Amino acid sequence: MSREVLLLVDALAREKNVPREVVFTALESALASATKKRFKEDADARVSIDRMSGDYEAFRRWQVVPDGELEDHDLQIILSEARKQIADIQVGDYIEEELEPVELGRIGAMAAKQVILQKIRDAEREQIITDFLARGEEILSGTIKRMDREGAIVESGKVEARLPRDQMIPKENLRVGDRVRAYVAKINREGRGPQLFLSRTAPEFIKHLFANEVPEIEQGLLEIKAAARDAGVRAKIAVHSNDRRVDPIGTCVGVRGSRVQAVTGELAGERVDIVLWSEDPAQFVIGALAPANVSSIVVDEDKHSMDVVVDEDNLALAIGTNGRNVRLASELTGWQINIMSAEESQAKTESERVNVRQLFMAKLDVDEEVADILIDEGFTTVEEVAYVPINEMLEIQGFDEETVNELRNRARNVLLTEAIATEEKIGTTADDLLSLEGMDRELAARLADAGVHTRDELAELAVDELVDATDIDAERAKDLIMKARAHWFDEPEQEQARA
Repeated sequence: MSREVLLLVDALAREKNVPREVVFTALESALASATKKRFKEDADARVSIDRMSGDYEAFRRWQVVPDGELEDHDLQIILSEARKQIADIQVGDYIEEELEPVELGRIGAMAAKQVILQKIRDAEREQIITDFLARGEEILSGTIKRMDREGAIVESGKVEARLPRDQMIPKENLRVGDRVRAYVAKINREGRGPQLFLSRTAPEFIKHLFANEVPEIEQGLLEIKAAARDAGVRAKIAVHSNDRRVDPIGTCVGVRGSRVQAVTGELAGERVDIVLWSEDPAQFVIGALAPANVSSIVVDEDKHSMDVVVDEDNLALAIGTNGRNVRLASELTGWQINIMSAEESQAKTESERVNVRQLFMAKLDVDEEVADILIDEGFTTVEEVAYVPINEMLEIQGFDEETVNELRNRARNVLLTEAIATEEKIGTTADDLLSLEGMDRELAARLADAGVHTRDELAELAVDELVDATDIDAERAKDLIMKARAHWFDEPEQEQARA
């Protein structure tokens, strides 16, 4: 019988082109499944096959659980009882009882055979995926084997991959038998069916297409720094030259547009804007908004946004159809871009000036003339008045040393008073809220004003409620709420691990 086991393992390993260990493991699972059928009650069984001789042993086993946490007598044993048999056994270990092994010739059941074949199929699929990944390819080229409601199955050699419908280029009419290329977006090693998931809409796809068409990218002379797409309609890529002798835009366009046209043809006519990347964010944004001409630009580092002013003739061009041009430029650069006319910019500037003037007049107890002098010198916050080097303030025309010192003292007293008020407000705030990633004491004080003192109270808020209560932007509000809720989803897993 032992010889039969070894012969079976060797035959299946050769036939399915998988390691012998995979077949041994599958056979042990099949024998364990057959062994369980001996018992009327629920039971856990383990079978161990000697890899050299082919002999195998069968055991019934019970998992050790802490005293007082026994849930199933058929599958578990409490720690105190287990230690009567094995003194140093730990929670999570197993107590085993040897059984008469099942005869291999009597397994016979289809279930056992299916276990073996399924594990071998899984191993085959894993080997195919491993071989594909070892080649370092991120673009898969294959033939559409089947279409269904979820999308297409693409076959490339032995590899089968799923191209979901939402990752297909809109209005692209793919059919069975068509050759198709796509970016390998995700690898799923769990479950059945295709393990590779493809995308023809991902920004990474257009990067790889250009890399295939432009040898200078492969050679390291050019680099695609970023890409943004409205699949099938328009895309923007940002390119940078690592060699001053190489024109990045002209090189990507190619002779008579040959290179960019090849990419456009693959992307169902998607128009591609090639933008020069720049380390200067403002210059990068100006390039990304092409073909619109920018009149001026104001950068807000704190909000990571830019107010871009264009003249009336360029306004529609800068925004684009359905806001496409500014949206893609924003995705490409990573900055929030606010397009406005000169009149809108002037109105916004004046509104901000009024707000800062009122702030200085109220907080520093100064008249409108002094407030305007501070604004004209570039001051926008009380903190700047308090902590800008004194020699810089002494250079302000119309301010003598006494005036400067008085303004600085008033500003520092305001900040101290506000800090004390903040500490008083958050006196009832729980530590779990204060220690939350992304939380600061000023925001915690605003939350306290709104009656939010704990992590769970924050987690129960909607995004718009948090924005209204604290005046932070929606993106930060969403991020904070998700972090506040994270422990809700972790707790069931922790309880399961403890069990």
